[in-house]
Amino acid sequence: MKRGKKYQEAVKKLEPGKVYDSGEAMKLVTEMAHAKFDETVECHIRLGVDSRHADQQVRGAIVLPNGTGKQVRVLVFAKGPKADEATAAGAEYVGADEFVQKITKENWFDFDIVIATPDMMGVVGRLGRVLGPKGLMPNPKSGTVTMDVAKAVKEAKAGKIEYRLDKANIIHCPVGKVSFGPEKLAENFETLMEAIYKAKPAAAKGRYVKSCTVASTMGPGVKVQGRM
Repeated sequence: MKRGKKYQEAVKKLEPGKVYDSGEAMKLVTEMAHAKFDETVECHIRLGVDSRHADQQVRGAIVLPNGTGKQVRVLVFAKGPKADEATAAGAEYVGADEFVQKITKENWFDFDIVIATPDMMGVVGRLGRVLGPKGLMPNPKSGTVTMDVAKAVKEAKAGKIEYRLDKANIIHCPVGKVSFGPEKLAENFETLMEAIYKAKPAAAKGRYVKSCTVASTMGPGVKVQGRM
């Protein structure tokens, strides 16, 4: 893949083969960002586990201390007082069957996260084939199936992110925007990594974090040090 001049200039700032600490890495990422928009900074963490085995899954959710810099649109499946709580907490869309129809018939996806009360999972379950592949299906492990919908909505708005392994045993997660600056990005990154270390499965053998790379949307990747 041919890269532009700005990308090639950015790469020159990296020392070949060097693995940086999080502070240095985020400083480089912000310096190398060259797009005309506020680029998202993402982490790509390869783990020494096998996601095909149920006892080696790594999944969870955390609220980043400095948020993600993204305006999050929330859809909540709830009824009665819980629906009122969700609306009061700031959810953009709150309802039940009408949203199932809107998603399935109109291919409507003007939302970034889906939250549901446990009693609504029978309704939401009908959307499994649609929401699942997009990573939008509510799940108790990520705190998106809960009776405390107000808390879930507020956390989502505050910068809660979900992390989970893909088929290649890699976790891809945003940790903020270039405009945050190196310190806030490093703080978000360390919070994410701490959660991933705590989520280490008992069945995992050998080196847990095999590699970690951070990069802005259009910038080159920077290798970051990780613990064993």
